[in-house]
Amino acid sequence: MATKLNLSESLDSDSSSTNDQSVSNRSSNRVAEKERRKNEAEDPFVLALKYFSDVEAGTPWQGNDDFERNLVLVEKVAYSRGLSPEAISIMLEFAMSLRMGTTPVVRVLKCLIPATVVPQEAVVRAVVWLGIGKIPITTQILFIKWVLTIFDMIDAKDQLRAVYGFIFSFVTEENLCPYICHLLYLLTRKESVRVFRVRKLLDLQSKLGRQPFLLHLLSLYRVFCPELVTLSIPSRMRSGFRNHNSPWKSALIAVQKRNGSQVASSISPAVAIKDKTNSRKRKHWQLEMPAVSSAVNKEAQTEPSSSRKVVPLVQLHSFAQLLENMHRVELPAQMGSLLGSSLALQYLDCVQDESALLRLNFWLGYALHEEFLFCSDGGASQNSEEALQFLDKLISAHHFLQEGFSSSEAFLYKFLNVWDGSLLCPQILGLLSNIPVVPSSQIGRLLFEPLMQLFFISSPYFKCGLMECLNNMLLKWLTWHSVYALEDDLDISLNSHTSINMTLSGFKDSVMELVHFVGRLATIGLQLEGCHSLLLNFILDFYETVCDMFLKYGLPLIVMPPPGVFYPALFATDPVSVDRLAYIMYRYKVNLTSAKSQEKLTEQAFHISRQTFREFNNYAVVMVNCLWNSKMIHPGTGVQLGEELLLKSNVPQYWTSFDLIHHPAFMNYAVDFHRRCWPGRKDMDLNSIKHSKPWGWYLEYLFTQGYDGLKQFVQSNISRQLTAGDGQGDNLSTHQR
Repeated sequence: MATKLNLSESLDSDSSSTNDQSVSNRSSNRVAEKERRKNEAEDPFVLALKYFSDVEAGTPWQGNDDFERNLVLVEKVAYSRGLSPEAISIMLEFAMSLRMGTTPVVRVLKCLIPATVVPQEAVVRAVVWLGIGKIPITTQILFIKWVLTIFDMIDAKDQLRAVYGFIFSFVTEENLCPYICHLLYLLTRKESVRVFRVRKLLDLQSKLGRQPFLLHLLSLYRVFCPELVTLSIPSRMRSGFRNHNSPWKSALIAVQKRNGSQVASSISPAVAIKDKTNSRKRKHWQLEMPAVSSAVNKEAQTEPSSSRKVVPLVQLHSFAQLLENMHRVELPAQMGSLLGSSLALQYLDCVQDESALLRLNFWLGYALHEEFLFCSDGGASQNSEEALQFLDKLISAHHFLQEGFSSSEAFLYKFLNVWDGSLLCPQILGLLSNIPVVPSSQIGRLLFEPLMQLFFISSPYFKCGLMECLNNMLLKWLTWHSVYALEDDLDISLNSHTSINMTLSGFKDSVMELVHFVGRLATIGLQLEGCHSLLLNFILDFYETVCDMFLKYGLPLIVMPPPGVFYPALFATDPVSVDRLAYIMYRYKVNLTSAKSQEKLTEQAFHISRQTFREFNNYAVVMVNCLWNSKMIHPGTGVQLGEELLLKSNVPQYWTSFDLIHHPAFMNYAVDFHRRCWPGRKDMDLNSIKHSKPWGWYLEYLFTQGYDGLKQFVQSNISRQLTAGDGQGDNLSTHQR
């Protein structure tokens, strides 16, 4: 009983102390709130905002010290730490309502630097003022430029889209039209496309000509409603929207960096810049890839996703969530942010949203052209960390999607003509390897001519990088063919994100041109670099791809390497190159055998020319004679040297110089084998290895060193009939036509 009484008294005392603490907390909170309000009331910036909020219409600004003092204070805060959403609303309402006339409006608009977000309601009210007030056209243009600059910082877009028709009505103003078209381009959804709007744009085009800003907006309309826009639009247009960020962008960057956050502006390079003075002193502003951010305000984000028509991409965190909301995803206004999000790239790959791809290509095309192609500082700044990160993210997106973007392809064709081969070399070659198949009629002008000039004046290491790039390019082309080829083998789609289609014969022509081009480069490159072993290794990588095009990728095409590649590999001083050449020749034989058997079984199989068989047989005979039969110089094998010249060389038994024993690549193995086989001999006679049993042991010894290519070549091309004597009777198994 005493225990229960003590427990009850303890609970009462705890409750009493809790109540006292709660009262104390409420009292302290009230005191803190009063102190905060008092400080705000005394804050000069708050007083300045109150001035602009309460100032009456018609108040003169000339000679008005209060106006000047308060505006200077607002400007100081704006350029130092940015304006809060409330401050943006007050100052924008003051400016657009023309309370103090039209003169102060420009100055106020230029200091509207947001610290975080811009309230949508303030922007909508300002847009409405365009139709009510008597704002000069130059000031209207400045306001639209500001909206375009901070577009991605607007906390929501639903109300702006609700007044889409009102905004569209301003396209008839000739001076405003380019900027209004740009804003409409960012706001357009499928429900925004109407017949009367298409007609109005077409009427404007007939009046103003084929202006890029009209064509870009019409192209977006055609993506959403192709039945309404029958106009033929060029597949490659110059950038249609100028960059309207000059009065604010530098201040935005400074404020955002000072506040420790990332710039989230939408000066989307869908939007091309023409300001030459600023482009000379560019600091890679367009290369700062923004994070994926929501275009829906915070209040809307608190609602359950299932209760809304759209779901911002930023709210999705897994592929499962993406699948559940696949057709309700709202993409960010800044399309460049998609490149840094694997979930966004998955959306692009699954949905094939043409409008999103169109906007992303515009953004990307601008960034690449402005920051790398049109920069007049000689490209000195492009080795910056921002440029490297930007291109690395772009290459990563290419690899994720397993194809490139049309804008990066168009950029590369122009950039190769001014590239020095050293600027951002790994990144440029990485982009180059992802371009889709180029028609054979254009591939020479677009790719081969600039690459050939770079190849001949470059270092061996650039030559190696270019060979690797072209090999990766060929691999991607062949992969696209094997994946997208139709069953009838008549038409193949080479890129699911473009409308590029070509016949099978056209595709074969392009691949053949590429293989022959690499053959010419490899032949001259090996001569220039003295058969550099590293370069030869990358060249053999390429021909390992070429030799298997028929069986591995289903392409009915077989192209042999040129003599300028075959002989340097055969006479190389390193055994790896000789082994790889043997493997390549083995795979050529397997592909030729398969193609020949299919040609006999079905009439639809492709025809192999006699020249291809002759080239293979010639190479095979040369290899067997050199490596096996000790007949380096043999009539009719392609290597022709006069007997007198060979005798003058004073090389003893010159015909054995490149067999498997005396070949510079394998002599080290022959010496080691001789020591192992005859450890007691003082005099070394390598010719003793050619006897029947030692020869068989020597071959097994070589094969155990990992030279599988040599083993496969020997087994497939030579039938060994060893006799008990000192020779070997060998038959060469080759194809004849």
